[in-house]
Amino acid sequence: MQAGTAVRVAEGVRRILAPNPSPMTGPGTNSYLIGQGGGLLLLDPGPDDARHLAAIMEALTPGERIAAIAVTHAHLDHSALAPKLSRHSGAPVHAFGAADAGRSPVMAALAARGMAGGGEGVDAAFRPDITVQDGEKIVGDWGEVTVLHTPGHMGCHISLVWEGVLFPGDLVMGWATSLVSPPDGDMAAYMAQLRRLKAQDYALALPGHGPEIVAPRQRIDALIEHRLAREAQVLEALSHQEGSARELATRIYTDIAPALLPAASRNVLAHLVDLEARNLVAAKGLIGPATIFARR
Repeated sequence: MQAGTAVRVAEGVRRILAPNPSPMTGPGTNSYLIGQGGGLLLLDPGPDDARHLAAIMEALTPGERIAAIAVTHAHLDHSALAPKLSRHSGAPVHAFGAADAGRSPVMAALAARGMAGGGEGVDAAFRPDITVQDGEKIVGDWGEVTVLHTPGHMGCHISLVWEGVLFPGDLVMGWATSLVSPPDGDMAAYMAQLRRLKAQDYALALPGHGPEIVAPRQRIDALIEHRLAREAQVLEALSHQEGSARELATRIYTDIAPALLPAASRNVLAHLVDLEARNLVAAKGLIGPATIFARR
């Protein structure tokens, strides 16, 4: 995958990789042009980077224009370029809502108590021009794109479906598992949405990061199995000794770089919040990053 070059990844779909590789983004963020000729839908403008803006505009062929913009979720690597690109193209921005939209009551309560994200780059200033709901269609020269509200990675996260192709954003990625970081990430919602997407037989998935996924159902199965295995590890660790999310992450994630331990701790916290809601673990006090948990 090469940044800045438009690559045809499906009939009527071009991918432009943003120049923002990192341990959290893999090779970088994928932007997609959907449609061919006339007005196009751009999915996930990407980071606020002049090089990426130029690459997107250069990908347009004569007679093409960006007629609409959709944003899967309000992380800076997906949404930050949206205002500039909207001004440049005149296209309205479609999304589920602002960064805090779509949170479950449990996650909204955590946020109300002052719990903040773990530094994953929330775009707090993001505001769409048009809000969309689950099942809604975004219609244009490209035909119809169906919106699925798929919270889990973020409460405001949406996926799109077009011509049998799933665009799952960061819910299902091609290079790694998704980060689920409360109060934006919600493990219960994440697992529910994976099972929802698995129930459909999509021909192809084009994720927010990483290469195209040619067997979406198998990939989703693998992600579900991974999370169930991680949940079992959390419960097993608590069977031996109580601890905070970070203490448990240190005991469970024994083979990752130290720089990734904070993200791993957030994933463990997401599991703990879900397990506490299911009455499988007990929190000693109000839930937060430093809360001590014990096995019930």
